[in-house]
Amino acid sequence: MSRYILLFFKTVIIGILIFGYGSIMAQQYDGRSGLRAIGTPHNPKVEMSWNRYHNNEQILDFCERLVEAYPELARLEVIGQSYLGNDILALTISDFSTGDPDKKPAFFIQANIHPNELQGTEIAMYTAWYLTENFGEVRFITDLLRDRTFYILPTINPDGRDYYIYNPNTAHSPRSGLIPFDDDGDWEIDEDGFDDLNGDGHITMMRRENPNGRWKVDPNNPLRMVRADDGEQGQYDMLGFEGIDRDGDGRINEDRTGYYDPNRDWGWNWQPDYVQGGALMYPFATPENYAVKEFVLSRPNIAGAQSYHNYGGMFLRGPGAEEDKGSYDRNDIRVYDLIGKKGEKMIPGYRYLIVHEDLYSVFGGDVDFYHGGRGIFAYVNELMTSYLLFHDESQIGRWSDEQFYDFDRYLLFGDAYVEWEPFDHPQLGPIEIGGPKKNYVRNHPGFLLEEDAHRNMAFTLYHAHQMPLIEVREPEIKRLSRNLYQIDLTIDNVRATPTHSSHDLKNRISPPNIINIKGVDIISGMIMQNPWLEVGKEQHFEPESIRVRNIPGMSSVHLRWLVRGGPSNIEIEVDSPKGGHQRLLFSMN
Repeated sequence: MSRYILLFFKTVIIGILIFGYGSIMAQQYDGRSGLRAIGTPHNPKVEMSWNRYHNNEQILDFCERLVEAYPELARLEVIGQSYLGNDILALTISDFSTGDPDKKPAFFIQANIHPNELQGTEIAMYTAWYLTENFGEVRFITDLLRDRTFYILPTINPDGRDYYIYNPNTAHSPRSGLIPFDDDGDWEIDEDGFDDLNGDGHITMMRRENPNGRWKVDPNNPLRMVRADDGEQGQYDMLGFEGIDRDGDGRINEDRTGYYDPNRDWGWNWQPDYVQGGALMYPFATPENYAVKEFVLSRPNIAGAQSYHNYGGMFLRGPGAEEDKGSYDRNDIRVYDLIGKKGEKMIPGYRYLIVHEDLYSVFGGDVDFYHGGRGIFAYVNELMTSYLLFHDESQIGRWSDEQFYDFDRYLLFGDAYVEWEPFDHPQLGPIEIGGPKKNYVRNHPGFLLEEDAHRNMAFTLYHAHQMPLIEVREPEIKRLSRNLYQIDLTIDNVRATPTHSSHDLKNRISPPNIINIKGVDIISGMIMQNPWLEVGKEQHFEPESIRVRNIPGMSSVHLRWLVRGGPSNIEIEVDSPKGGHQRLLFSMN
C-alpha cells in the first residue's frame, strides 16, 4: 500500500512541476510575441520604438496612448505654452488607487531644454512607458508607484525641438528657444543664419585649399581634418559652418535663430548676460522655463529631480559656481555621493562630477534652482559618452574625435558623415563641404539609444527609491493614573534622503513635518530626543500638532503626548511635504 501511495504522490508532484513550468513558459512565450527578453515589458499595450527620435506630434500621440492604456496610472496635462504657442506637456505617473499622487513623495524629470539634446526626451518617455508597462509585473516597480509619484516633462522646448529636427542644423545648434534677437546689433533680427548650401538637410563644415593653410587631412582618415604641426605646411583653411554673408558685414552665420541659453535663465544665483553669457533680461524670462517653474512651485512634494542634457556621460550636481558652495553642506553631500557613486556603477563610463569644480562655472542653471530654490536633491544627466563607442579605458567619458570617426567606419558604415564634396560658393569661390551630420556625436546612434535609456532610467529610479519615505509604527499607550495616559509614537524615514535638505532647513524653504493627533484631550506634546532616558522638548503651542523640522535619512523621530480621558478612538495624521502622508487609527482602552 505504501508503495502505491508513494507512486501517487510522485505523480502529483511531477504534475505540479510540469504545470508550474508550463505556466512560467506561458508567461515568457506565446505565438505572438516570442520569448520575452529579461528586463523588457511583456506584450506592451503601448507599442513604441526606442531607437529613433520623435517630433512634438509623435510625443503627444505617445502620451495620449499611454494615458488611454493606463488611466489608473497615468495622467496628462498641459502646463503652459512655448513662445510659438506649442503645448508643454506633463505626465503624472503613479498608482492612483493608493492615494493622491500630489501627496506622495514625487520625482521630477525634465528634458530637452536645449533643442539639439534630443535623447533626453526619449529617455523621459521611456521611463513613463517602462513604469506603466511593468506595473503589476515587476514588484519593485509596483511598490515604487504605490509609494511615489513621477512628474515627467518630455520636452520643455517644443519650439526648438521641431526646429532642430526639420531644419538644417549642426550638431550644436540651436541651443536656445526661438525668441528672435538681433545678435549682431545691426537692427535686423535673425537675418544671417546657416545656409544648407548642398541641400542635404545638414549644416556641415566648409574648407578651402590653401598650401599655407593651418589644416590638413588626417592621413589615417580622409573625412577628418586635423591641425598641421607648427612648422609644417598645411593644405586647407577651415571656413566654419555652411553659410553665406547675407547682410554684407563680412561675417557668416553671426545672427542665427536664437542666441540665448535657456539653462542660464533659472532663478538661483542668476547673473546678467555680461557676467553669464546666454542669460536673458531676468530669471525665467522665457515662457517655457516660467511654466516649468510654476509647475514645480505648486508641488512641494517633489523631493528628487533629474534634468536630461548631453554630452559627456556625467551625473552632475551643483553648485554651478564656486561662491555657492555654502548651499551644500556635508549632510546633503552624503546623499548626493551615495546616489551619484551608485550611478557610476550602473552606467559604465559615466562619471559623478561637480559642475563648477569639474567643468566650468554656471550661473542660473536648472540644477541649482532645484537644489537652492526648492531644497530638492537634483542631478543633471549629461547623456551619451564616447565610452559607448569602443571599450577603451583611456577614453572613458571623454570626447574623442578619432573614436567617433572609427565608430562610423566600423559600426555605422559611413552613415554619420557627409563626405567632402566641391561647391562653388558665391562669395568664397571654390570650396568643399563635409563633416558630421547634425544628429551624430551629441545624440546617440539608434541602436545605442535604448540601452542608455534603460540605464539612465534605472539611475533615476534608484534616486526616486532613495527619496524620503515615512512609516509610522504602532503607538505605545501607557496608563499613568485613573484618567491620565501617555502615548508614545515613533515615525521612521526608511530611505537615505532626509525629509528636508540642510539647505532647506537653513532657508526654511519647505514647511515642517506636521503630526496631528485627534480624538483625545491633549495635555502636552513633545519631541523626545532620547525616549529611553526620558529626555524631550515640549511644544507648548498647539501640542495636538507637533512640528518636526526634519527626519534624517534612515532615522526616526520619537513623539510623546500626555492625554486625558478614557477609552476613545484616536487618529494620527502625518503630513510630510517630501516624505508622504500617513494616517493611523487606533483605540485607547
